[in-house]
Amino acid sequence: MDLKEKIGLAIGNQPVDLLLTNGKVINVFSGRIHSTSIAIHEDIIIGFGEYEAKRRVDLGGAFVSPGFIDGHIHLESSMLSIPELARNLVPLGTTCVITDPHEIANVHGIRGIQYILDSSANLPLRVYVMFPSCVPATPFETSGASLNADDMVPFRDNPRILGLAEMMNFPGVLFMDPGILDKIEVFKHKVIDGHAPGLTGKDLMAYVNAGIGSDHECCSTEEASEKLDAGMRIMIREGSAAKNLDSLIPLMNKHNSGNMMLVSDDLHPDDILERGHLNYLLKRVRGKGVDPITAIQLVTINPARYFRLQGLGAILPGYRADLVVLSDLDDFGIEQVYSSGNKVFEQGSPTPTWRSEGPGTLPRSFNVNWDKIVDFRIPARGESINVIEVIPGQIVTRRVIEKACIVDGSITADVDRDLLKISVIERHHGSGAHATGFIRGFGLKRGAIASSVAHDSHNIVVVGATDSDMLVAVKTVAQMGGGLAVVCDGVVSASLTLEIAGLMSDRQITEVSGDLRNLGAATRQLGCRLEAPFATLSFMALTPIPEIKITDQGLFDSSKFAFMDLFEK
Repeated sequence: MDLKEKIGLAIGNQPVDLLLTNGKVINVFSGRIHSTSIAIHEDIIIGFGEYEAKRRVDLGGAFVSPGFIDGHIHLESSMLSIPELARNLVPLGTTCVITDPHEIANVHGIRGIQYILDSSANLPLRVYVMFPSCVPATPFETSGASLNADDMVPFRDNPRILGLAEMMNFPGVLFMDPGILDKIEVFKHKVIDGHAPGLTGKDLMAYVNAGIGSDHECCSTEEASEKLDAGMRIMIREGSAAKNLDSLIPLMNKHNSGNMMLVSDDLHPDDILERGHLNYLLKRVRGKGVDPITAIQLVTINPARYFRLQGLGAILPGYRADLVVLSDLDDFGIEQVYSSGNKVFEQGSPTPTWRSEGPGTLPRSFNVNWDKIVDFRIPARGESINVIEVIPGQIVTRRVIEKACIVDGSITADVDRDLLKISVIERHHGSGAHATGFIRGFGLKRGAIASSVAHDSHNIVVVGATDSDMLVAVKTVAQMGGGLAVVCDGVVSASLTLEIAGLMSDRQITEVSGDLRNLGAATRQLGCRLEAPFATLSFMALTPIPEIKITDQGLFDSSKFAFMDLFEK
């Protein structure tokens, strides 16, 4: 549609394609709710009021919101193919997501990023990409690929790539690592996301001076307030593993809400089915007394402005017709969803299945050297050990020192004290690299659980009460070509196959969620007390998150950004 045609349609010189009548328009630009009609032609909102139209739809006095936008989500963490994820997010009012595909990029590099772009093309869910900044996330683990600034240049001008994804290697920024600074230079005229848990003072000033504009790692109002003062956008994260909404909403007021947004970061399929997506977060925010228009701005105009998504995030003349028809502004019941002016969901009607144009296939991504991984025995070299302590509902951990349980010269798990073994096994290059330590918080009394979802390099991570069950669990994951497994007494009691890069499944959400429920039940039978054990497990190798983690290279002190000995001297 050219400029003259748009102007002529707005004046009323010819009929528009669609007129949505009798709706209450939530205008996130003016902060008003006004009763009017919305004229749509092709994929564009032409104007408000009475227009001659080829087709009219009476909304019966329902509210009309801009389509919801998730400003930070790792699509791979849904464990679903992108079309299947779209089939389940769109009916929840989500019409746009901004994703950082560093999970699949750490497995398959450029080929993985292209897979995400191709498999998300031409869907009613708009998918924009932030180019992964840290592949690998750090030099302290073995990933399947390595991307430098030269790899980024061909993607810089792609209209679906909005900028540089979360800069997790904030020490690299502060130490002015040439490779990190080169990546920032490539995207210096676009959006650059941050990832800087606990960063404060002059270090924060330096980080922001690098052009980094957001953070989704704030856990307290004090941390978020300092970052707002420094000019960063605050992404209030509420996902399957990390939950910060309750902590951060008290900070929000009429002066700073425009610089905040709601995001999910990592969202598992069972949570999508049971709770929803951004519609669930809106309900939570409203329950805390936030004004409904302010709440909706957090998932519409605020992320659209930050990511420079011209024509998205509001119901205004000239904007894309991505709309959500709501029954109310407390529970946010979804009645209809429009994407580019087309009705793609209506309550009571079956949701269609969408397919992309075909991304092709990815090669098998498991190459484990089993000759070097015979067992997880740790010879005793001292009496005290450094232990990873899980904090429920968070991806940060604590370092604690415990007396080792020594049997026949080796350290073993001690289920009475909830001291379990944790190991990470390299799965990309067949190097045989692996490291074993101890963890508290999973509560297993027997058996083991293992996963190929281990942020960010996605080696195989396993936690267990016995070495033998740990080995069976790890081998089960590899034999499946990726996935999750629960093992007890040498028998696999539950599993989920993730055949796409060891991260995602090509099956429907109900099947994947069903397998996850079985895994959860099997894990509870082993004594686990965590609400989301596999989501928690997936972050135990993520070295940029404090305080202590483990990779295939060893136990890691995230506060010092250096390896540490298992034995405390």
